[in-house]
Amino acid sequence: MSRIIFQALFIFACLLPAIARPVPAAAGPTLETVKERDVLRCGVRGGLVGFSDIGVNGEWSGLDVDFCRAVAAAVLGDRKKVEFIPLNAAARFPALQAGEIDVLSRNTTWTFTRETTMGIEFLATTYYDGQGFLGRVSLGAKSLGDLKPGVRICFTTSTTTEKNLANYALNNDLQFTAVPFNSTNEARVAFFAGRCDLFTADQSQLASMRNTEAPNPDDYVILSDIISKEPLGPAVRDGDQQWREIVQWVVFATIEAEEMGIDSANAEALRKDASDPAVQTMLGSLPGIGKGLGLDDEWVFRVIRQVGNYGQIFERNVGVDTALALERGLNALWTNGGLMYAPPLR
Repeated sequence: MSRIIFQALFIFACLLPAIARPVPAAAGPTLETVKERDVLRCGVRGGLVGFSDIGVNGEWSGLDVDFCRAVAAAVLGDRKKVEFIPLNAAARFPALQAGEIDVLSRNTTWTFTRETTMGIEFLATTYYDGQGFLGRVSLGAKSLGDLKPGVRICFTTSTTTEKNLANYALNNDLQFTAVPFNSTNEARVAFFAGRCDLFTADQSQLASMRNTEAPNPDDYVILSDIISKEPLGPAVRDGDQQWREIVQWVVFATIEAEEMGIDSANAEALRKDASDPAVQTMLGSLPGIGKGLGLDDEWVFRVIRQVGNYGQIFERNVGVDTALALERGLNALWTNGGLMYAPPLR
């Protein structure tokens, strides 16, 4: 019996290096297409300060935009090799399904129905949000309970916002007059023109509207009610495992880098001088982190050096020193009481 056990252990020991050895990813069609084109096509919203907006200088900026740039840095070596394609709510999923874009990074909520019926996959949450309401201070309301029946509420169709509002009204006896619009821009213009009393959307969007688009931000208030969970993040088409893993681990790498204290300012020095094997592997000083994805070993280094870690991306676009002035809240690292948690890159 002891000889049998010894033989089994010997065979396992011989097989262990093969089991632990990274297996190169099978080349997927999306990666091949992106490399041949030498440009990443990224679907964004546009017109949403803090998440995806184009400035007067023609430069795109925002949290969603930066995750597009992070993927380009990982795959193409250059954060600038991105074509940003603005899409409204109704067009975003068909564009992804048809292959018109390589990744959708457009303040889009991860839901069961979307992932299981649309031929798309969500990969990781880049911003934890919730649906709220923006109203005029003159209404004298701090919450939905302060409102009179028949309040007019603007919203965008073909969104989770529409369904959330209907469900909340049904379960909480909210008597309102629906004012639907096919595009967020139309709904926003109508709200500021006084055609409705409230505008409902993700709270991050409401903060952007109030602080950057309202004639006078002090005339508007975000009510205290949060009526939904809205995990926002990038999505790709079903059926290309390699591409799904690449985009997913790019997001995870930014979160893990923040936790490990690696940022755009120190990544170069750490790649040369760090003694921690985990840091060395992550930044490509030790080999292995690229093979399983079909990338080189410096893909994480490029992401962090060119775009930054998650904390830098957040603070640069939506943090307390920006127009949106958002606290980290749920989007803090798990070590700081938030929900941002990445599987280890090992």
